[in-house]
Amino acid sequence: MRRSLVLIYSLLSRRRLSESRRSLFFFPTSLALVTSLAIIFYISSTSNLFTNQHPPLLLKHTISSSLNFPPTNSLLTAPLTNISSDAVNLQESPHLFTTQLNFDSTGNNVHNEVFHDRDIFMENYKEMNRSFKIYIYPHSQDDPFANVLLPVDFEPRGNYASESYFKKVLVKSHFITEDPLKADLFFLPFSIARLRHDPRVGINGIQDFIRDYIFNISHSYPFWNRTGGADHFYVACHSIGRSAMDKADEVKLNSIQVVCSSSYFLSAYFAHKDVSVPQIWPRQGEPPRIAPTKRKRLVFFAGSINSPVREKLVEVWGNDSEISVHSGHLKTPYAEELLRNKFCLHVKGFEVNTARVGDALYYGCVPVIIANHYDLPFADILNWKSFSVIIATLDIPLLKQVLKGITFNEYLRLHSNVLKVRKHFQWHTSSVTFDAFDMVMYDLWLRRSSVRVQLAV
Repeated sequence: MRRSLVLIYSLLSRRRLSESRRSLFFFPTSLALVTSLAIIFYISSTSNLFTNQHPPLLLKHTISSSLNFPPTNSLLTAPLTNISSDAVNLQESPHLFTTQLNFDSTGNNVHNEVFHDRDIFMENYKEMNRSFKIYIYPHSQDDPFANVLLPVDFEPRGNYASESYFKKVLVKSHFITEDPLKADLFFLPFSIARLRHDPRVGINGIQDFIRDYIFNISHSYPFWNRTGGADHFYVACHSIGRSAMDKADEVKLNSIQVVCSSSYFLSAYFAHKDVSVPQIWPRQGEPPRIAPTKRKRLVFFAGSINSPVREKLVEVWGNDSEISVHSGHLKTPYAEELLRNKFCLHVKGFEVNTARVGDALYYGCVPVIIANHYDLPFADILNWKSFSVIIATLDIPLLKQVLKGITFNEYLRLHSNVLKVRKHFQWHTSSVTFDAFDMVMYDLWLRRSSVRVQLAV
């Protein structure tokens, strides 16, 4: 009898416990459901979230996927929180989104503005000029490698002049600070191009030189070690620069690499960290202005056939009457061909970079870029689709179809924007506002580190 009573009590207790547990679970669930319904009712009654009065607002510019551009820096994208859907009426203010509503003949979205966001660029540019500071590791004229570490004392020239121009302008600029504690970034002033031609170093000794240089500054100064080199940068335009860091992994993985050979197909280049600098052959004087109607030829290329991409170009279009493809010496001056053609080809050779983009822009010829995995210079600042044509290497057989499909009005827009952006692809011995030096500095400013370790003084 006692066992039966105990058993019945136990069953009743478990049942009460189970009902208690169910009630404990049911109450908060019900409360959450009621709260959610109340929130939804409030939102639906006070906003346009669930109505279709306006089309969706596209606030981020789309960049061509044929070249796999890296994502635009968040600083250059209009913040969603700054625009209220209630405050925008496309009928009353159509100019606000005209850049989102233009389409070319192929149906691709384009916009006439050469910047991704001019207002944000200008605001950041002012702040950069006001506050950005760089420290250069000091070296004297008596240094055995002064020819490698100090700026050149002549006007830079040749295919890799960008490297020398940058250092020559930087040392005279207002960005330099002699107090390393105030520096945002630290410049490693060695020149890859000059190391390459120094008989004491040469091509085979560059890696050892860089390794020893990093060892010396990391033991002579405390700044490298506090960030592992993350707030340091160097500049190199020769393609050998991408292998120069093979014995200095900290530079390759941590430091900002400002390089012309900016291919994110390569494991040594990181588009979010590193900077693409344009390879520019210096030319004297003001760029020429030739009316678009005077450009009677369709497209032009001249260069060594030193890559599978260029071989394919010659194979498909080498004998075409409208696509001028030349190897070796031209019968006519190079500049004359750039002036008589509507489009000028930039085709990958040994590297993705050549001076042909700078050449085309200088002579007012719309660049046609055929070089996969090329992180184009200033791609997080400039909208390349507004002043160039980008074609994947696999689409070389479609080259004429693509260019012929561009209407005359579309070509006029491209040509007009070429004239707007070419000032950003010019070097000067003393910086000129918005020239190539300013643009590289802006890219560096975007990538400056915000992490600092306080040093004991």
